[in-house]
Amino acid sequence: MSGITQPFYPIIYVRGYAMTESEIEATVSTPYMGFNLGATKIRQDWRGNVIKHIFESPLVRLMKDFGYRDIYLDGKERTDKISSRSVVIHRYYDQGDADLGTGKTPSIPEAAEELGELIVKLREQICGDDEEAKKAFKVYLVAHSMGGLVCRSFLQNPDISNQEVKNMVDKVFTYATPHNGIEMGGIHVPKFLSIWDINNFNRENMAKYLGLPKNSKRVDDLNNTFDPKRFFCLVGTNHKDYDVAAGLSRTLAGEMSDGLVKIENATVRKAPRAFVYRSHSGPYGIVNSEEGYQNLIGFLFGNIQVDGMLEVENLPLPPSVNKAYKKGKKIRASYYFESTVSPQGSMMYHLTERRKETYSAVLRKFDELLNVDNIEGLTDPRSPVLFSVFLDTTRITFGRTLVFSVDISVSSTEYEIDEFLFFDRKIPGEYLFRNTVVIRATPNADGWKIRYNLADDAWGESRGREADYDNKGFFIPLKSAKGFRSKLRLSVDTLQ
Repeated sequence: MSGITQPFYPIIYVRGYAMTESEIEATVSTPYMGFNLGATKIRQDWRGNVIKHIFESPLVRLMKDFGYRDIYLDGKERTDKISSRSVVIHRYYDQGDADLGTGKTPSIPEAAEELGELIVKLREQICGDDEEAKKAFKVYLVAHSMGGLVCRSFLQNPDISNQEVKNMVDKVFTYATPHNGIEMGGIHVPKFLSIWDINNFNRENMAKYLGLPKNSKRVDDLNNTFDPKRFFCLVGTNHKDYDVAAGLSRTLAGEMSDGLVKIENATVRKAPRAFVYRSHSGPYGIVNSEEGYQNLIGFLFGNIQVDGMLEVENLPLPPSVNKAYKKGKKIRASYYFESTVSPQGSMMYHLTERRKETYSAVLRKFDELLNVDNIEGLTDPRSPVLFSVFLDTTRITFGRTLVFSVDISVSSTEYEIDEFLFFDRKIPGEYLFRNTVVIRATPNADGWKIRYNLADDAWGESRGREADYDNKGFFIPLKSAKGFRSKLRLSVDTLQ
């Protein structure tokens, strides 16, 4: 067979939105459309000296770490046989350049149609006449920003391409894609704003090119056209370092964004996602980051998925608030659930971090967790999903055990007593629970053996104790001296 080996399928990179004519020209003038951009960060060593951390770029790292190659030769795109481990740039903006094309920028459906044609072309270049190789042929789609909408349009719109070609897509990874549109200053992009094709991000227009019902209030649904478990969304949470339009974009998008896309609009329903402190693009951008790369290769090549969910059993009240509660006063509060996941040995990045400071923490009301009968239409508690991470056992350097840590914090908003805010006695930065859970997952004949320890109470490198197990699976009991109690539910799945 023509060298096609799972999971190393060809990668097609689909770049994001170029607004002005000069941006389109700059985009067309670059060979890799941004997938070659890296970044240099600084950190301090144990002496206090400032040292550099250089991230070369996703493209270079894929070449170094996994043997991928581009498809350029002698200044041209190759048309002969190429390796299945190829990185291909979907150059749909070329036709928008007056020198290389018509000068007319393609619409999202047109770019999506071209994507289907590119996939077919790649299959011919890689497989040739090898029918067995053609059956095994798959591609990965990796997209930034609007590029993710091009991918979704290709997969979801029934009038674009055909199902045979769509079935060749194995996985989709999006960086900072506005899956539910773009809002500025709290206002959704209007349909009539056609200048520079900005209305591409209007939900009514999005529903059309995504093949969704006309009256869809949200457009972040794959609509049963693609398995959401094979679709990953990386969400940026740093609006401060996005300097497009002299900072106007980050001002209008607001704090709960990456400087352009709102956090709540950057995911697809039911799809795994991670949150990283990165901006939409630029020197601190989400694509040219170690965090982005590690999530990318984990999702594309990893063979283990670990999901963590917190089942809350008791949320204690401060003594003064509890006293008011016992007197029959009405108490209201919501709770922040923060989590940061880091694999063993990662000194410069986190796989995901959901924090209050970046408005990415999970927020739940008391009744959603412990009093669901008070909420119409809710039958089960809305237990917060803290993380979904993809790991690779082939990257273990010693033994057979995967090791990663989850820093978990639970805190409350201000308490409301009989509809009055109660904060004169609240201590800023006080938590109901806070600890780092070190998790060790080892494969065995029955599946997995899970051990854990709490790093605030014992050294993280110790083996710890075995996780508990019941009819729902593995769980780790978490509690604090204040009376907080919960179970950290772990789901460990071996991927194909």
